[in-house]
Amino acid sequence: MKTYKRVLTIAGSDSGGGAGIQADIKTISACGCFASTAITAITAQNTVGVTDIHPIPISTLKKQIKAVLEDIGTDTIKIGMLHNSETIIAVRDAIKQFKITNIVLDPVMVSTSGNKLLQTDAIQTLIAELITKVRVITPNIPEAEILLGEKKLNQKDFPEHAKNLGRKYNVSVLLKAGHLEDNDLIDVFFNNETNEIIELKSNRIITKNTHGTGCTLSSALASFLAQGLELNQAVKKAKHYINNAIIAGVDYSIGKGHGPVNHFYNYWEK
Repeated sequence: MKTYKRVLTIAGSDSGGGAGIQADIKTISACGCFASTAITAITAQNTVGVTDIHPIPISTLKKQIKAVLEDIGTDTIKIGMLHNSETIIAVRDAIKQFKITNIVLDPVMVSTSGNKLLQTDAIQTLIAELITKVRVITPNIPEAEILLGEKKLNQKDFPEHAKNLGRKYNVSVLLKAGHLEDNDLIDVFFNNETNEIIELKSNRIITKNTHGTGCTLSSALASFLAQGLELNQAVKKAKHYINNAIIAGVDYSIGKGHGPVNHFYNYWEK
């Protein structure tokens, strides 16, 4: 019998379907893997913003993770929205118990619409208890500034910033440039395992459909790692996927705010 390459995503639910668990499942499926989930919080959310967050009870979160890993197992874990310190500790304990090391962490702190998704006091818990236990982190600029304790990161120094982050937390880092205003955007990947720097260049795509891009990129990376790709190759393929998904979603209109990318651009009829 054949088997699937598996990705467990631990993240929040987005009722609007553009980000969070919903974006993760779409991405993991589109990238050729089997998606399982552990939901950390339920959000009332659409393209305009987040109007409510309801954390899942810690005992229920733990049981979700346990149920998946004891039966289905996983090749990679993707971690997204964690919301509070108790959730972070629960996830830390779970990955330690099941000895999972192939983990991609998207340090989600604020939504595309500007709503806070990680409680302020949980940031230090995330730093102290989880970041050093994963394989790759995928921060955007505001998240990187918090993790580095620096402000106003610029494109010119991106390789240095990525390397500093990686060495500070002993983790590989995909530093995303989307918040910059340059026409030429260069994401930078620091491979902490080989001490390499890779620049991932792309042109800015003019679109308001950027909801869930961080979730999508990190889930694509987790999917390609689940398939056994080396870090550098997995990062390049994930960047290619998210870039094409953004381009394919430009001409669509859904909702009144930031719409989603087109996760299934390879499969839906043009």
